[in-house]
Amino acid sequence: MHDMSDDANLIERFLEMLLAETGASQHTLSAYRSDLEQASVIAGGRLSGADREMIRKLPSHWRNLQNSTVARKSSSLRRFFGFLVEEGFRENDPSDALPKPGIVRSLPKTLSHPEIALLFQSIAEGLDCVPVKPSTARLSAILELLYGSGLRASELVELQRSSISGDKPFLIIKGKGEKERLVPISQQARAAVRRWVEFIDQKEKWLFPSRTGHISRVRLFQIIKDHAVRAGINPTKISPHVLRHAFATHLLEGGADLRALQTLLGHSDISTTQIYTHIDSARLVELVNHRHPLSRLNLAR
Repeated sequence: MHDMSDDANLIERFLEMLLAETGASQHTLSAYRSDLEQASVIAGGRLSGADREMIRKLPSHWRNLQNSTVARKSSSLRRFFGFLVEEGFRENDPSDALPKPGIVRSLPKTLSHPEIALLFQSIAEGLDCVPVKPSTARLSAILELLYGSGLRASELVELQRSSISGDKPFLIIKGKGEKERLVPISQQARAAVRRWVEFIDQKEKWLFPSRTGHISRVRLFQIIKDHAVRAGINPTKISPHVLRHAFATHLLEGGADLRALQTLLGHSDISTTQIYTHIDSARLVELVNHRHPLSRLNLAR
């Protein structure tokens, strides 16, 4: 069960993500903060672990507010619970018990194939230099793991050097509640990590160390945004989370199914994975027209 300090900690993590991902203004952040802190007080400090029953009671505290304020509070909570589920802090999203004032959940940002190509092309040029700079080697390993394996930002910064050992084709990621999941890791990513490990002290515990431990998620956001600028991509379009979305979207486009994707992303509930069904409708029409058994039958005639 979550306690008050848990709520406070998770609200901070959520706001940190919001700032890094969307560049939200201080005004927006303080609105989110007050919405979530007030809801936490109403929920007796157990907002992050609240069930649908508790969530259903929240709107009764908003009776005297304007519709636009209720819509904003509802939206703040939806985003917060979406973040908790996506980051593995809870298994299900209770926010469908909130009033729905006509707000459509926005689709996750993603990157196109040419944009991804630009990111990697820029790194490839750095890897051709002799000697390779440590910062280039680190960046290469980070991008290969985020886009190549769909890791969460928190999972990436907390990777231990020992978690990528030898030529094992997978990583073991420890999630919430000591749950483990296997994450396939490409040959390219293994090579990038091996190149980076040569720059790290053998006694080092973390794969991406800092002076005080491992690099922070905020530092990771900065590293990626700085690289986007160098690669000629708008930095507001990119974050570790966007790279995870691109990993998922491009896998689906390549023919992966939702169940496989659920496993790869470490979602305990398939409904979390279903936000990835936003792949363009033209491709879905093409699938029905050309891959469906009936269409093949008609073609045969």
